[in-house]
Amino acid sequence: MSSPSRRDALRALIRHPEFGRGARDMVGVALGIGAWGLVTGVAMVKSGMDPWLAVLMSLTVFAGTAQLATAPLIASGAPIWVVWATAACLNLRFAIFSTLWRPYLALLPRRRRAAMAFFAADLNYLLFMRRFPEPRPSPEQVPYFWGGVLVNAGAWHVLSLVGIALGHRVPAEWGLGFAGTVALIAMTCSMLSERATWLPALVAGGAAVAAYALPLKLNMLVAIAAAVVVGTVIDHSRALQGRAAR
Repeated sequence: MSSPSRRDALRALIRHPEFGRGARDMVGVALGIGAWGLVTGVAMVKSGMDPWLAVLMSLTVFAGTAQLATAPLIASGAPIWVVWATAACLNLRFAIFSTLWRPYLALLPRRRRAAMAFFAADLNYLLFMRRFPEPRPSPEQVPYFWGGVLVNAGAWHVLSLVGIALGHRVPAEWGLGFAGTVALIAMTCSMLSERATWLPALVAGGAAVAAYALPLKLNMLVAIAAAVVVGTVIDHSRALQGRAAR
C-alpha cells in the first residue's frame, strides 16, 4: 500500500464514528489506568532498575502487572526462568482474550492482527465485548477497537514515563503503591460480571494469600494456575451443558 493510501486509510479510521465511541468509552477508566502506570513507573525505578531500562521495558513490554511483578525479581537477581515464568503466567489471560476475539478479527491480515494484539488490554476486551456481544465480524469493530486502545495506551505510557522520571523523588510515605493497588482492584472488579469471572478471581485471591510464604513471589504463579484451572472447569461444564441441551 502506498503512503498516500495509508494516510487516507488512517484518516478514514480516525473519522469513523466508532473510533470516537471507543475512545469515549475508554476515557471513563483512563484515570485508573494512568494511576496504575504512574505507580508501575515509580516502582520499577525504586526496585533498582536503571531509568533507561525502565523506559525501554515500559514501551516495549506494555504489560503493567507483569512489569510490576518482574521488576523486583530482576533487581534481586532472580533466575531468568522465574522472571519469564512470572511474566508469561500473568499474561496468560491474553491467550484466552485472543481466542474470544478470533470470531471478530480472524479475517484481518496477520500483520494487522499482530499490531492489534500488542495494544490490546484487559479493559479494551471488556468494553469491546459489551459493544459487540454477537461473535461475528462487522466494519465498526476495528475503528472501535483502535479508539479504545489508543486512549488506554496513551494514559498508560504518559503516566508510566512520568513515574519513571519522578522515580526516587516520590517519598514512600505518599502511599502510591496502595493507591495503585486500589485502582487495579477497582478495574478488576468492573470486569467480574458473571460466575465465570468472579469465581476464578476469588480462588486466585485465596490461593495468593495461602501461598504468600513462597519465595520470589511464586504465590502469584500459584494463584494464576488455580484461576486457570477453575476457569477451564467452568468453560468445560458450560460446553457439556450446551451439548446436553441440544
